[in-house]
Amino acid sequence: MSQDLFSYSGQQIQKRNAPLADRLRPKTLDDFLGQKAILAEGRLLRRAIAADRVGNLILHGPPGVGKTTLARIIAANTRSNFTILNAVLAGIKQLREEVEAAIKRLERHGLRTILFVDEVHRFNTAQQDALLPWVENGTVILIGATTENPYFEVNKALVSRSRLFRLQPLEPDALHQLVKRALQDVENGFGKKQVEITNDAVVHLVKTANGDARSLLNALELAVESTPTNSDGLIKIDLHIAEESIQEKAVLYDKQGDMHFDTISAFIKSLRGSDQDAALFWLARMLEAGENPRFIFRRMLIAAGEDVGLADPHAIVVVEACAAAFERIGLPEGIYALAQAALYLASTDKSNSLIGFFQARKIVQQSQSDEVPSHLRDSHRDKDAFGDGLGYRYPHAFQEHWIAQQYLPNSLQGEVFWHPTNQGWEGKRRSIILERRAAQMAATFEFAQDIKPSITSGPEFSQLERWIQRQSDLHGQRLEQLAEKLWLGISLQPNDRVLVIGGSLLWALQPLKEVPEGGVSLLGVNANDLSRLSAELEILDPIHRPLLMVNGLQSLIQLSSDLQFEWVGGRISKHQLISEDILKYWEAITRKCAPNSGLSLLLSFPTLGPIESILPIISERDSLNFDNDFIDRIISLEQKYLNSSNTERALLSQLSELGWAYKVEEWYEVIPIHVNEELVRCWLSENQPFLNFLKSNFSNSEIERIRVLMEKCRGELITQKVTHKKIIGELYMPKD
Repeated sequence: MSQDLFSYSGQQIQKRNAPLADRLRPKTLDDFLGQKAILAEGRLLRRAIAADRVGNLILHGPPGVGKTTLARIIAANTRSNFTILNAVLAGIKQLREEVEAAIKRLERHGLRTILFVDEVHRFNTAQQDALLPWVENGTVILIGATTENPYFEVNKALVSRSRLFRLQPLEPDALHQLVKRALQDVENGFGKKQVEITNDAVVHLVKTANGDARSLLNALELAVESTPTNSDGLIKIDLHIAEESIQEKAVLYDKQGDMHFDTISAFIKSLRGSDQDAALFWLARMLEAGENPRFIFRRMLIAAGEDVGLADPHAIVVVEACAAAFERIGLPEGIYALAQAALYLASTDKSNSLIGFFQARKIVQQSQSDEVPSHLRDSHRDKDAFGDGLGYRYPHAFQEHWIAQQYLPNSLQGEVFWHPTNQGWEGKRRSIILERRAAQMAATFEFAQDIKPSITSGPEFSQLERWIQRQSDLHGQRLEQLAEKLWLGISLQPNDRVLVIGGSLLWALQPLKEVPEGGVSLLGVNANDLSRLSAELEILDPIHRPLLMVNGLQSLIQLSSDLQFEWVGGRISKHQLISEDILKYWEAITRKCAPNSGLSLLLSFPTLGPIESILPIISERDSLNFDNDFIDRIISLEQKYLNSSNTERALLSQLSELGWAYKVEEWYEVIPIHVNEELVRCWLSENQPFLNFLKSNFSNSEIERIRVLMEKCRGELITQKVTHKKIIGELYMPKD
């Protein structure tokens, strides 16, 4: 008993003596400040923690942003055994002991083990290899924390089996809240003391901490503990004390880590974007941080080829000359050579046309059997025996030192690898290059006429039949391409939250892949959508399933106030567009969107009704019994049924009213369809919209006549025309 009392007393003393940053460490996600990109309501990681389904994680980011704190919060929310190792102190022996204990817990009690490894990049290769099998077979669930880029510092096999979450430096607002919490917390902060801190002092501490919560709290603790109380019993912290309490921030740059790669990337992109000022800034930052100037010159030589190329062939000469001058001069005067090369690259014309080489290499890799055309072969060895070199026309013997002839292998005639731009040197030569290509292709065609006079322009009959059959089987692929077009040009970020409407998982597949740290919610418009979506989602692992709105409009209203969507997208069909509730849905959807949310909406509706689409066939097949009046009546009503312009205008008008700025892209699609039993059933089955429409306008005997007309077209290929309208927008003025 006494041992427990002593142990408890020791813990209390240790807690009182712990640094402020440790005492204020959050215990729950609600207390956790910052990192909303991965921990806001509805984000994947938050849902996983709440569901106790975290899986293997690697948390990486700079110091003081909450990696260890987040791991401890996970420990408090899990039913698994939670074990902590510090990679700086632990060796193979401790690692094996933890694994053996995990195996026993799993075998005896069925209890999983979460192993948290702080500074996981400090594990050497042998330690990481020793851990890998047990992570792979699920004996332990790994949560690693590292300040380094895991792609460079952690075993690739461990990285591939883990979900990576990048924690960013804390935003100033979060740091301001942290200062306020530290001063008000009675138990763990300075709430028992009367501390008065000026706004200038807080701003300086926040700015100099540079997103590091630990650095901020350590400085605040030093300021409070080292400042005596005045005659009024107050501890006053002004700007001077704050400046003394926190070191001036150093240039954040690690030549082996993210900042090294990120900064050189920013430098090269500034050169490519012709921003001279940004190029000088990033150059100065690299030199100030001690980057090797030879590395900078190497990257500028690459940029001279990749980004400038033949728009200015002198660029690579200038950079090479500056690099040679630097070798003779050295630092500090060599800075002039560095700056001159950077400014020249940033200021000159740009072209990336040299990437045509990679397309040529791809063709070479795919086809190793392309032979050198006979007239291009070496004539000095086999001219007499095989005719090598015969037919070659010497360009210098012709006017302008050029003559149209074949240079590519026979199978590659017409291939174009180099696409000259309009820029600089190559731009001035572009027109003549294109003219010569046209002449070359004409010469090749004439040669083809000589060896094969009857050139066909399309597939043979049997091939055409197979092609038509394939077209009828490609509707699934067509829809996938339509889904790609829906999200084309949309820049989804990993932490975005996306609301997908339209009643199909198909439209959500791309967002599910692109927002792993955010989340996707699926909203069906009617009960049929919901029942089908539930079945579709069964194929996904529960932790990766999108949130399904099971109560339609009511689900939107009941969503947490913290859950806001950065993107809304999906497809609305003709039948959904005429739904009475569609306008109510959009008002509720808009209220759940974050400011400046994006919109990508696809409206699709056929422009031909079933009878109009089979009209050419029935008029030809059954001309004697063709009833013009009856057919005209059907088609007229079909067009009225298909016309959705009023509801479409109402939807667009409401979007404007709700604060959406948008533009509309329109295109048409012609879909070949075979008339078969399934298609007739799709049109005329009970409860199908088209049959319901017929019943409201035709007698039973007339509907039977329509069915007979359709049956007569069995086996025929018809075309359906569909109008697609893509609405791309942004919420610039959300409605109150």
